[in-house]
Amino acid sequence: MYYNGVYHLFYQYNPKGAVWGNIVWAHSVSTDLINWIPLEPAIYPSKIFDKFGTWSGSATILPGNKPIILYTGIIDANRTQVQNYAIPANLSDPYLRKWIKPDNNPLIVADMSINKTQFRDPTTAWMGRDGHWRILVGSVKNHRGKVILYRSKDFMKWTKAKHPLHTATNTGNWECPDFFPVSLKHTNGLDTSYRGEYTKHVLKVSLDVTRFEYYTVGTYDTRKDRYIPDNTSVDGWKGLRLDYGNYYASKSFFDPSKNRRIMLGWANESDTVDDDVRKGWAGVHPIPRKLWLDPSGKQLVQWPVEELETLRKKKVQLSNHKLYKGEMIEVKGITVAQADVEVTFSFASLDKAEPFDPSWADLYAQDVCAIKGSTVQGGLGPFGLITLASKNLEEYTLVFFRVFKAQDKYKVLMCSDASRSTLKNETTMYKPSFGGYVDVDLADKKLSLRSLIDNSVVESFGAGGKTCITSRVYPTLAIFDKAHLFAFNNGTEAITIETLNAWSMADAKLH
Repeated sequence: MYYNGVYHLFYQYNPKGAVWGNIVWAHSVSTDLINWIPLEPAIYPSKIFDKFGTWSGSATILPGNKPIILYTGIIDANRTQVQNYAIPANLSDPYLRKWIKPDNNPLIVADMSINKTQFRDPTTAWMGRDGHWRILVGSVKNHRGKVILYRSKDFMKWTKAKHPLHTATNTGNWECPDFFPVSLKHTNGLDTSYRGEYTKHVLKVSLDVTRFEYYTVGTYDTRKDRYIPDNTSVDGWKGLRLDYGNYYASKSFFDPSKNRRIMLGWANESDTVDDDVRKGWAGVHPIPRKLWLDPSGKQLVQWPVEELETLRKKKVQLSNHKLYKGEMIEVKGITVAQADVEVTFSFASLDKAEPFDPSWADLYAQDVCAIKGSTVQGGLGPFGLITLASKNLEEYTLVFFRVFKAQDKYKVLMCSDASRSTLKNETTMYKPSFGGYVDVDLADKKLSLRSLIDNSVVESFGAGGKTCITSRVYPTLAIFDKAHLFAFNNGTEAITIETLNAWSMADAKLH
């Protein structure tokens, strides 16, 4: 949340080790979303209503500029879940270090119709046209994921609505729901309670079964308190994802200081628990993203917050460089293990795009990336970046595009391939070739890519942020100054690097 000039990030954290358990609400503050000051935990198990755990939730700023947190408390060894609140002990403390959990908790207890062990992660509240507050709590019943709606006049006494705000069959438990308005007219964010014209709503859920983030764009019927996804949005596993890689349990907030909506997510580790214990930490927060509705109205667009650019240092540039089949060029002169790379590729023709195999229609993009990897020569693509590469290419992580011809249109596939990212060969390491399709008009015969490379993270944004993929990788050779960066083309159609700008990135300050 943003409060009196300070950003507050609360996150699930185990102070006793780099494994899951002993979960508290850790608390860090920042004035720019990039440099952070870690503080003591804001909320931790201490009362009868959260004795067995303080799980996820959200912050809301109440009238009179008063922040309040709603969170899930675990009350017994059976993981029975209730919804609690906490308030700052001292509003004049600029960092709001201390939080109080009043004795009238819990505010919400599951009734008989709810699975009380799958009942968690209350959202930021919004105010309806009747002046009453509303929140959602994620849940599931008979494999049907749902967001249960509660209403309150005073934020203290909550009543369950007759119907969920939305529900979908065969989707499993819905975690970390997020519900917010987006503008059809501009890229500015909207306050969660905004009720003006020219808006759509977005419902985002984290699906426990797949461990991916899905969202739909649709209409919020404020009279019936129902959300209806547009017919261009699919509920569930075949739907749109916020990020097609290692990104989960995200939460957005409205930033009134710059009129934007910002998304923060979590990228967990892909190596072994033993490695986490050796490192002494597990899980990172990817760079905060501004998000808005694409002009088509069909999907969200995400882009790293502008403040990230304050970390840019040395810059190198390439322009109008042609790459023929099998060619690559090294990007030199910056620290490529910690870099920000923006590149625009162009091509003279779409004629060599490969036919899209109809049998792939039921596959996820990730599966097609595995079939049509970077080493499988294509027509138009694969082309893109080879990041965190060792000198002789024993290790590398690729981010690339492939263009297919599918009946009457072109399909753009974006992949982030970690399968050769490390020489470590633990069988439990997760090294997939993540992938997503990019809904982009190729009339100008161009595709852009931005990759944020940060030692064990490659966070990529295709076509200006229409498709995002985060990969976690653990090279053994391609580390620090031993890492290399290349642009490559493995298609028969020549590709032109119209512009490539790459920067060394400074370390963010952790006070």
